[in-house]
Amino acid sequence: MSLEQAKQVAASRAVDEFVTNNCIFGVGSGSTVVYAVQRLAERVETENLKVTCIPTSFQAKQLIVKHNLVLGELDTNPEIDVTIDGADEVDSNLTLIKGGGGCLLQEKIVASCSKKLIVIADYTKDSAKLGDRYKKGIPIEVVPMAYVPIRNKIAALYGGELKLRSAVAKAGPVVTDNGNFILDWLFTNQDLDWETVDRNIKMIPGVVETGLFVKMCHKAYFGHPEGNVVERS
Repeated sequence: MSLEQAKQVAASRAVDEFVTNNCIFGVGSGSTVVYAVQRLAERVETENLKVTCIPTSFQAKQLIVKHNLVLGELDTNPEIDVTIDGADEVDSNLTLIKGGGGCLLQEKIVASCSKKLIVIADYTKDSAKLGDRYKKGIPIEVVPMAYVPIRNKIAALYGGELKLRSAVAKAGPVVTDNGNFILDWLFTNQDLDWETVDRNIKMIPGVVETGLFVKMCHKAYFGHPEGNVVERS
């Protein structure tokens, strides 16, 4: 079984277990969520489910529209029953690194409005400690004018290296859906108290949000190449 098939079995399991009729459903971002939306569309068609979908990004909104699902927004649905999203890394405490795709702010807003945040991923995202497998660092969304002082302050607080994320198909930095820049913090100390770190970094003026999701994940599903799914809660 390929990595993509491993993602698919984890996504299907989560959708089957947590999406119910008349539910308000937060749609995460990233490659694994594509399979969750496909599975949801199948269930909506075969079971005649009524589900309102709240997107976490432009990509998620496009997926919802493409599959003819009901598109909602937080203005009219401020309380979400369940959000299913991917993660770049999940540690043994279910602390997440998210934001590899640049959608961390909207993903965290939607997760914070959800009764349950369910993570779907392949087995390569399952780590004992943050940084064991994911080597691209913790994304931090920042106001563009402040990225240099923020970079210096975080390095002074916790060490490591902070890199301004560069765009791939355009010259210059990545610009998020919210018009901000992303700093990727390549941390060296894996034994930090991530809740404190998250709070302290967000206190720096100009920091919009971090890709640290602490005490937010209700359950994680990891798809394995053999076709089985490992659950952690």
